[in-house]
Amino acid sequence: MKLKNITKYLLVAILALQLVSCDNKETLESPFNATPTERLNAKQKELNDLLESSEFGWKAVYFTDNTQLGGYTHVFKFKAGKVDMASDFDDDTASYPSEYSIELGSTVSLVFTTKNRIHLLSDSNTYPIESLRGKGYKGDFQFLYYGQENGQIIFRTNRSFEELRFVKATASDWTDLAKSRLMIPNVIGASSRPLFRLLETNDGSKISQFDFSFTAATRFATANSIETGSTLSNNMGIAYTPTGITVSPAVVVGTQKLSDFTYDPATGSFNATGTAGVTASIKYSNKPLVITEDYKILLNPNQQLVYAYIYNLTNTAPTNSALFTSLLKETEAALTPGIIIQRIQPWFNNPDGTNYIEYRFAYASAPTTIIARYYHYFTFTSNAATSTVALTHVKWKTSTSATAANVTAPAFLKNLDDQFMNPQGLYFIRQYGLGYTAYTFTSTSTPFRMTAYSFQ
Repeated sequence: MKLKNITKYLLVAILALQLVSCDNKETLESPFNATPTERLNAKQKELNDLLESSEFGWKAVYFTDNTQLGGYTHVFKFKAGKVDMASDFDDDTASYPSEYSIELGSTVSLVFTTKNRIHLLSDSNTYPIESLRGKGYKGDFQFLYYGQENGQIIFRTNRSFEELRFVKATASDWTDLAKSRLMIPNVIGASSRPLFRLLETNDGSKISQFDFSFTAATRFATANSIETGSTLSNNMGIAYTPTGITVSPAVVVGTQKLSDFTYDPATGSFNATGTAGVTASIKYSNKPLVITEDYKILLNPNQQLVYAYIYNLTNTAPTNSALFTSLLKETEAALTPGIIIQRIQPWFNNPDGTNYIEYRFAYASAPTTIIARYYHYFTFTSNAATSTVALTHVKWKTSTSATAANVTAPAFLKNLDDQFMNPQGLYFIRQYGLGYTAYTFTSTSTPFRMTAYSFQ
């Protein structure tokens, strides 16, 4: 055979081998050579199959912004573009039907296309506190699909790109929503419990304490270290569970992160346990964690000082106690319908040497028009050992005029006013973070605390 023909056959053989090799390579790698559209379509089917695969649906505890808001538990059952949904957003924990879609964009996303419970978190017209006006609860109803991990579906929110995980629901998860809401009064704190609360952590060798304050409207708590010079805080969003709470971000104790707290009805504490002696507990205290000397501000007889509970300012302060709020409502309920207590205003060191608490009354429909006043005159003493002041009754009047006659103590004010005249004294403590200068008058023996604006 001529060399030319041999070369020709060799070239044909090599070409044939290359074709076979390419064909085998295409067969092996064809799933990876799918077009972007084909890959998205596959992801779309994957997500839809996942959503429909769980017998009792999926549960998600949605912390929309854990720097200022707590968590809201939702349960979903998906089937063919329809979804049954329930949540613990409010007392309505029933399940409602709506629609969803799996949409294609730069990635695959789950979109709740018709209004249901989750849309309560994205409605900018519904907001828990004034600073969130126009933002609502900062929630979303479109979630970008990022795969699976340990049986959980991983999403990221479309607006803020926060991670949200769906876990397989159980039959009890649907009924637990109502049970979780029964935990709310325990987190707020009953008026029968001690007033002061703290977060106490134990890393196995050191116990640390943080003052603890919870705002029910936002489901958010602040906890700042009481150690001198420390800036450490454990602020957290709170989600309710049938047995306690889940917090986000988790409380860091040593190298461990604790997020699930169990309620102890005997003590009112919420307790979390790690390993090697690590614990965290939200508990009550019978006295302030930090005793200040703010009471000394009141002791200069030549400086007139005025503070006030104001119906449209300090009424929403989280530092008001449940007992104060309930006594305020009780007092107003005893008045002619439509009348409110417009101010409760303690005056100290008046130029004439007197001190009194001024109670102002107005109609709710015209709150700036004062229709009546009562003045409870008192003297006061201080106790350096306890850093408190005690107010002592002198007389009641309806005018500060020197010639005005004394009057009988108004019965409808008794329960509220008795808290100020507590012979065991009051703590007088500066408060921060309210947006105005404020102090609290706090009973040393009952869970009573009133927040007062400072006019100084």
